[in-house]
Amino acid sequence: MEYETIAAVDLGSNSFRLQVGRVVENQIYPLDSVKETVRLASGLTPEKMLDEPSQTRGLEALRRFGERLRGLGEGAVRAVATNTLRVAKNAREFLVLGEAALGFPIEVIAGREEARLIYIGAVHSLPLAPHKRLVVDIGGGSTEFIIGRKSDPMLTESLYMGCVSYTLRYFSDGRVDKRRMREAQVAAAKEIELIAHDYLQLGWKEAVGSSGTARAIADLLELNDLNPGGVTGITREGLEKLVTLLVKAGSIHAFNAPGMRPDRLPVLPGGLAILCAVFEELGIERMNYADGALRLGVLYDLLGRFHQHDMRDTTVEQFMRRYQVEKGQAERVRKTALAILEQLAGPENDEQEQQFLSWAAVLHEIGISVAHNGYHKHGAYILTFADMPGFSNKDQARLATLVLGHRGKLEKLAALPPGDPGWRLIFSLRLAVLLHRTRDDRELPAYAVNDAADGFLLELPARWLEDNPWTAAALNEEIMVWRRVGMQLKIKTLGAARGH
Repeated sequence: MEYETIAAVDLGSNSFRLQVGRVVENQIYPLDSVKETVRLASGLTPEKMLDEPSQTRGLEALRRFGERLRGLGEGAVRAVATNTLRVAKNAREFLVLGEAALGFPIEVIAGREEARLIYIGAVHSLPLAPHKRLVVDIGGGSTEFIIGRKSDPMLTESLYMGCVSYTLRYFSDGRVDKRRMREAQVAAAKEIELIAHDYLQLGWKEAVGSSGTARAIADLLELNDLNPGGVTGITREGLEKLVTLLVKAGSIHAFNAPGMRPDRLPVLPGGLAILCAVFEELGIERMNYADGALRLGVLYDLLGRFHQHDMRDTTVEQFMRRYQVEKGQAERVRKTALAILEQLAGPENDEQEQQFLSWAAVLHEIGISVAHNGYHKHGAYILTFADMPGFSNKDQARLATLVLGHRGKLEKLAALPPGDPGWRLIFSLRLAVLLHRTRDDRELPAYAVNDAADGFLLELPARWLEDNPWTAAALNEEIMVWRRVGMQLKIKTLGAARGH
């Protein structure tokens, strides 16, 4: 389905942002852009719990966003959460309240997925160029590094350091001196050292900063003539001069340079220390600034889904190649699972459910690349923890649940509530796998499936069951598997008096 108006919500560690755009011929033209300085990361306790004040600030911002988004279809809005909600132990409780306040689902995305979306947003706000670019985005709780060419990211990484977290760690009382600034820079440099070799080896021609930190620092350097020879953007010499001015002021409260935005001042020291370390470790002399970042990337990624260029499809294809999936068997299981779901769901067949079942069907055997014994568990582990571009953490968890549940006991899925639509997908996948145990193209029987009050009803020809005793025995075992989780699988035979 296509939408004329689409929106992205970015729940960052420093700011929550809303961007609304109008779609015209595959381009997005901004309609509204709203920023709320929430500083969620500042409310993260040493025990990794979000405190009440930070949650309150976040929920108030989401309620305001929700008012602007009222009337838009669910498919036209994508909300993503980043580092602080990746690490907070009570993130799930906050997200339940946040989704109610916003009126739309919120996805927690992995660091490398955040990096991919940032790159998409950055390049859409820059002139087209044939060379490789390094994009650096210093957020409130993490910093993303991406090397890409044109619209394709080639190398992505996310490091656990941000302007809010570093300011709290090294400048919590607002004071800034040489020792503190040096400690913060050294800490950031140690993190960057872990990735520097790979990035320097791949190389780039142009460095770009895409965050609020980069923009604030670029403005300061230009408005205070700190760059050499009137150069625009961010330069190494300009950064050194800015550090000197901040240290001379002695504190963020005493720093009063022209162009300093009040909302960025409280987190300037941490962001500046990180950016200095980036320049030092990666040998950068000058960096441009890009207006586009995560939220614009989310919008263009969403637009791609409408036009059947869903990055998740590409990722699934890559995983099939990487884990050497037997394509013939994967396709047999996929077609049958979707056919079963269609019988169960009827006219209410949900497109998103079809998508996830299709992906789970073609990936259900990726764990065999680790070991055949318990391969469904290996597959679920891979899908939970691997970097999967286009998929949120929630998407990956859902996919992993389907793969984990496609064989073996169902008690391991106890967290799935009774009546959850996921059970229908699991049944469809389990039955498809069971019917294709022979791993060939022999014709399936004329079967029928229906929802029952407490489970599922499967109708099969009696003659076919007699001719396939191995499958018949497996179906009898399946009855017991479902019974142990309080659900019923009833098998009705057609053409004979015998029944189950």
